This record gives sequence, structure tokens and C-alpha cells, in this order.
Amino acid sequence: MRSLALALAAFATSAAAQTPAPTPAPAPQPAQIQPAPVSADVQRTIDRLREAGLQDVHGYEIVRDLVSEIGPRLAGSAQEARARDWAVAMLRAARFSNVHIETFPIPGWSWQRQEARIVSPSQQRLVVAALGNSPSTPAGGLEAEIVRFPDLPTLDAAPEAAVRGRIVFIDEHMTRTQDASGYGAAVAKRSGCPRLAAPKGAVACMIRSVGTDTHRFAHQGSAGRNVAIPTASMSPADAETLDALLEHGPVRVHLELETTRNPDAQSGNVIADIRGRERPDEIVLLAAHLDSWDLGQGAIDDGAGVAIITAAARLINALPRHPRRTIRLLLAGTEEPGGLGGDAYGRAHASEYHVIAAESDLGADRVYRFNTHFAESALPYARAFERALAPLGVVPGDNNADGGTDIGAVRRNGAPVVDLQQDASRYFDHHHTADDTLAAIDPEQLRQNVAAYAVFAYLAAESDWDFGATRPAAPAASP
Repeated sequence: MRSLALALAAFATSAAAQTPAPTPAPAPQPAQIQPAPVSADVQRTIDRLREAGLQDVHGYEIVRDLVSEIGPRLAGSAQEARARDWAVAMLRAARFSNVHIETFPIPGWSWQRQEARIVSPSQQRLVVAALGNSPSTPAGGLEAEIVRFPDLPTLDAAPEAAVRGRIVFIDEHMTRTQDASGYGAAVAKRSGCPRLAAPKGAVACMIRSVGTDTHRFAHQGSAGRNVAIPTASMSPADAETLDALLEHGPVRVHLELETTRNPDAQSGNVIADIRGRERPDEIVLLAAHLDSWDLGQGAIDDGAGVAIITAAARLINALPRHPRRTIRLLLAGTEEPGGLGGDAYGRAHASEYHVIAAESDLGADRVYRFNTHFAESALPYARAFERALAPLGVVPGDNNADGGTDIGAVRRNGAPVVDLQQDASRYFDHHHTADDTLAAIDPEQLRQNVAAYAVFAYLAAESDWDFGATRPAAPAASP
């Protein structure tokens, strides 16, 4: 059959060569979307903000002060509360308006002990981190044989007999990518391992850390809610050791986790505004999160985001006059365990008109791409943003922006969002580890972020552009 097909194809080709086909008419090309016009005055201000951002010193000072004066900020902890008070003082000193804290209850969690060691066939320590919301092991720990799975689908397909009474080890690697897509593919094992392993009778879960480094640091993170069995991440270096031993036979591990759950913990969001001079009820929202995991300092995640959006807004606040619309900063609490701060903000401010939103939560390396999530009629405005950001080396993206966790509720309420996409190539070497420190931040790239967010926020707030936001319903009239 394949020979006959090849022969027929050859005949057709020969015939086509003897009888030239008519030249097809060119396909109609879609009209190129032109940028919306920007006035000369606005352009001059954009140029000044861009240059001021590239020379900014406040961004680095903000993240430096946060990690040195407060340090790690576990959700619901006293440290997170101290960070809120620190942020309020910092924002008031910078002359923002409407600076306040909005508290909300959360189910708190913390760890007191996280230890593991191989007990057979050799004896050596493993570097692990209890994952958020993991329960404790029995007092004194537990010991069991390891059963390895390369990914969650393999665990899902495994018979109960292969899992019962064992510690499940998910050995999936994470791919390094510029756009952080490797993280989205790998992070599911944190919650997926206990969810799938517990019903099959596993006594605990251990996962290869969700990260791109090869260092001996375990990466923290949340295991989801209602976690049924003790769950920990393991440093990449120790995962390699376990792999090598498993090639030669059974391996037994001792795991000891001591954790505490506090159903009555409290968190909070910090709010600050630059009140719009003409349209104060139209809000351009910039978000980042104050909480962090607690092995490191929370510098890149997300002290950097707090610094970037605050420093960008400071530049705008220092202009001779405010932009037409209000620019609001949301420094969210309790993002790490599941975006509870962003959800609380969305509920509390559902009646307000958010015309556009952006967040910074991918470190401090350069913004390289600009994505939108606009109505089709607003795409000329996307082109205008792209043109304004181009001098900073930012390239156009697509119209499929995600926005991020802290503005997820605002997006669900109808606000258009953008991604000022940061280069994530090295972010997950440090993310959620003891190595998330100030040393991971490149001041020059941080300044480029400040410039990009200042340009974006000012242009959005000074315009009267409609990006496709849903206006909240007007309250019903009193009878």
C-alpha cells in the first residue's frame, strides 16, 4: 500500500509539473492593530518615569529593610503581623493615602521539627522540609520502605498492594523555563502525592523538591488542604542519593515531622492608594504578597514584588499631579498557603470598579514580555502599552495573561489583567528555600522592573481607556 501511495504521489507531481497551476490569490491578511494614541504630555511623563525607575534606589532599600528588619513571614505568624505594621509605617512615610490593614481569619499552620534519614542499606541524613498543612508523624517519627514513582499518573495507576505501609516518593523533575511553565507542570505533586497515596494506605509522602537547582536545599510549599498523611519535600541532591540506592534494592527511611495547626489564626492585607484626580473610583490595582515561607528570608518571594510595586508607585506619587485614576497597592497576606489574601480582598472590594490589575510575584529578574487579557476592542491599548515598554527591552506577548494569585479574585470579578512577565530562568533555584535571601536579587534588574511597573501603572491610570472591565452592579435603591 505504501508503495502504491508513493507511486500515485509521484504521478501527481509529474502531472502538476507539466500543467502549471494558476497562481492562488494571496490570502487576506488581518488588519494590523495600531497602538492607541498617547498625548505628548503623557509620553514625556512616561519617559521621565522610565528613566527615574532605572535610577531608583528605593526598591532595593524596601526589600532590604523587609528581609533584615522582619525576616521570614509565615502566614498567620507574629512575623507576618509585624510585616503588616512595617508596611503601614513605610507607606505612610512615603505619603500614600488610605493606608490601612484589612484582617481576615485563616487556618494557620507551622512546623517545629522536620528530619529524615536513610536507615537501610546505608545510614545518612536527608534534607527535607515539611510541606504546608502536613500533619505530624507519630511521636518519635515513622520508619518504612520507600516506593518510588516517576510522576503522579504512575502513582495513580499503582495497585494498593504496591503502596500500603510504605513511604511514597514522587521523583518528578522540574524543567527550567523562562516563562515559569515548568513550575506549573511540576507543582501538582505537592498536593497530588498525599491525595493519591493516602487512600492506597501509604504512611507518608516525600517528593523531589519543586525546583531547578541541584543544591542541598529542600523547597517548601503547600500540600493543599485536608492533608491526610505526613508530607515532605526533599532536596534535589538527596533525591539523587535515594535514586542511586533504589537502583540496587530496597531502601528504608525514618521520617519525623512535628507540625501544628491553628484554626483561629489571623492574617491581613495592607492597602494604600494614590487617589485619582478625576476618576478616583476607577482603580488600577498593583499587587504583591507580604507573607513567605520561613526557611529563607522571603526576598525573591515576594519581598521583591512588594518592593517593585511600591517603588513604582512612589515615583508616580511624586509627580506634580496625580493621574486621573486611583492607583492602589495591595500587599496581600497568606498567599503561599492558597491565595487567601487575594480572595479576601476580592470579597471585601467586590463593589469597587477595578479597571485593570497586575501583580509582581516572580522574583526580581527583568521583565521581558508583556501579556494582556483584554476585550478585543481594547487591543489598541495593549499595543500602546507595548510601545511604551519597548525601550526597556520588553517584547509583545499575547492576550492570554493569567494575572496571578493575588489578583485572581479581582479577575474573576471582571477586571482585565496583565502580566509583566519576569524572566524566571533562575527563580526556581532559590524559590521557597533557605537560599531565598537578599543575595538572590540583582539590583539592576530590580530597577528595570520598577521602571516597567511605573510606566504601565501611570499610562493605565492617566488614560480613560476601557480595557473591558465589568462594572459592579449598582446597589439597590432603598425602598
